[in-house]
Formats: sequence, structure tokens, C-alpha cells
Amino acid sequence: MTWFTVAKKDFRDAVQSRALWALVAVFVVFSLASTYAYVQVPEMFGSPAGATFGGLLFFTLGITGLFVPLAAIVVCYKSLAGERELGSIKLLLSLPTTRGQAFAGKVVGRAAVLVFGLGVGLVVGLGFGSALLGELEVVALVLFVLATLFFAAVYASIVVGISATTGSTSRATTLALGFFLVFELLWDVVPMGILYVVEGFSFPSTIPDWVFLVSQFSPSSAYLSTIVALLPDLAASVGADPAQTGAGVEVAAADAEPFYASPEVGIVVLFLWFVVPFAVGYYRFKGADL
Repeated sequence: MTWFTVAKKDFRDAVQSRALWALVAVFVVFSLASTYAYVQVPEMFGSPAGATFGGLLFFTLGITGLFVPLAAIVVCYKSLAGERELGSIKLLLSLPTTRGQAFAGKVVGRAAVLVFGLGVGLVVGLGFGSALLGELEVVALVLFVLATLFFAAVYASIVVGISATTGSTSRATTLALGFFLVFELLWDVVPMGILYVVEGFSFPSTIPDWVFLVSQFSPSSAYLSTIVALLPDLAASVGADPAQTGAGVEVAAADAEPFYASPEVGIVVLFLWFVVPFAVGYYRFKGADL
């Protein structure tokens, strides 16, 4: 059995699950409601000049940045830990299927599930918003959707990689939620905390460039910077400063000369968040006692 066969079976099983359709329904309903709210009262969502399609994209970015990690935990935490806990992983590996094929198939299969659910929600929500606004920027929409779907694949790699490190679903849940807590909820304060310690327990008058790089270690911050790097003009038009970190620290454009202080670094970090958890998860799964 190849990795593609494993991925196809994983996706087919998920499509037949009520949980996936519940996830799709929740995102579609929330996407429609939030889009309508943004178009009707843009002042409440940081667009005092009025609703625009660019503003809608960056408003949606904030929603997907929270929805994707949580959805990935729900969809992926049992991917390998659950099969090891039940003992069904031994049956899968006897077909014959190598551990590498099983692991890669699980990552691809769960990523496809996330991409499917998220893609449906994005098409419905942004299509509805475009109809309400009477405007559509096709290139911006395509780049935004592709980057967002890759962000979903990144989180599939992260959570499946976490699941591969343990044979307990409860431990996999704890580790995945811990990752979310540290890198998504608490990471905004980490760069400033490091800066405070490095500077002798005081804040400098100017923020060094490396603070921006540290802030990008959060997957959602790297995702935001990726969108800004791909759509710089649109980002500037809606006030999404390319030199602003997730911690709310700004690096002046004139000072942001190094590559690591530019939003393009988000693309690199996001790619690494896909590759590194994949490699670590495979290494741990390959050597695990099943």
C-alpha cells in the first residue's frame, strides 16, 4: 500500500464522518455571519473608511488564523496515536506498508480533509462577501486562498507529527493543545520578554530587527507575514503594516533591511513549519515500539 492509498483511504473515511461535515458547516455558517458583519459595520473591525475586498481578505485572515489550528487538532490528533492505541496500526503496516508510507499518507490525508473543509468555507464566505461588496480582485483572492490552504497543510503536518510521537490519544491531545497555547496564544509576548531580559531587564528606545524574526516563530504570525508579502499593496491599503510583528512591535521600513526583518521571512518560516514537524514526526514514528 503506497502513501497515496493510505491518504485516499484516510480522506474517504473522513468524508463519511459526521465530524467533518459538522466542521464544514460550522466554518461556513461562521464565515457567512462574520462576512456579513464586516460588510455591514466595517468600523467595528478596523475599517473606518468602509468595507473593501482587501479589508475582507485580511479580516478573514484573522478568522482562519484561529480556526485552522483548532480544526487541525480536532481532525489530526488521533491520526497515528489513535491507531497505535487501538492496535490497528499493526494491521496497516502488514499490508505491506512501510512506516514512512503510513506517516506520509496520514499527513496528506488529514491535510486534504482540512483543505477541503476550509476551502468550502472560504469559497462560500468570500464569494458572499464579494457579492455584497460588488467587487472582486481575482489575483488577490487566488493568492490568499492558496496561502491559507497551505497554512492548513502546515498545521496538518504539525499535529500529525505530534500524534506520531505517542501511542496515547490523551497525550497527543495534551501536546497539541500545549503547542496551540504556547505558539498561538502566548507567543506574542515571547519576543518582548526575550528583549527585556537581553537588554538587562529594561526596554531599549528602538526595537532591534531580530524581534520581528522571533515573532515569526508562531505559525499564524508566519501566515500573516506570508499574506502581506504576497499582497503588499493590498496590505498597505488596509493598514496591515508589513513590518509589524505579532507582538505589536513595529520595525520601521527604513530599518527593515535584513531579510529576516521583512515579511518575506514568513514564507520561509511557514515552509519550515511544514518540513520540520514532518521530519521529526517521521523519525519518532519510525523508531517507535508499536
